[in-house]
Amino acid sequence: MSGAATAGGTWELDAETGGILAGRWWKWALSAPDDACPVQDTTGEHAAWRQPDDLWFLAGTYGGRVVRRCAIPSTRPLFFPVLNMQHSRGYSKVPLTMTVTTATASLNGAPLTLREYAAPFRTGLIRRHAWGIWGGITPLVPGQYVLEIKGANTDGFRVDTTYHLESTAP
Repeated sequence: MSGAATAGGTWELDAETGGILAGRWWKWALSAPDDACPVQDTTGEHAAWRQPDDLWFLAGTYGGRVVRRCAIPSTRPLFFPVLNMQHSRGYSKVPLTMTVTTATASLNGAPLTLREYAAPFRTGLIRRHAWGIWGGITPLVPGQYVLEIKGANTDGFRVDTTYHLESTAP
């Protein structure tokens, strides 16, 4: 993985790497069964579902307020959406976006840098586009953290997610 920052800081990703991770995140999220889907999870119970070995995905939500608690490995960076969407290329040949009115994330009260990423990806034979406002955090030293994610668009869609994270040594 490319990118750099201090431990527990914003994970600085270039546009290509961020786009690839956005596609990987969507493949991860779309492959989860309803009964273990991290995106539908309102507690954090399914946060560890099929996590990749090189980083840790935090789930987005389908809107509204969610509070999740989960343990994360202290050796992996985190990647998460604030607002995002995906669609098949049969629906549109170009990535669709939304007009964002609010997009913030903070770790223990310190603001994190967010970036917009868009990229093509595939699920099976279906070609898709991913778009979103994303955040990344470098590996966190063992301890307790609070990640707050807030976003809204002009259509009235809102997310307000709080993660209570416990970073644990392997």
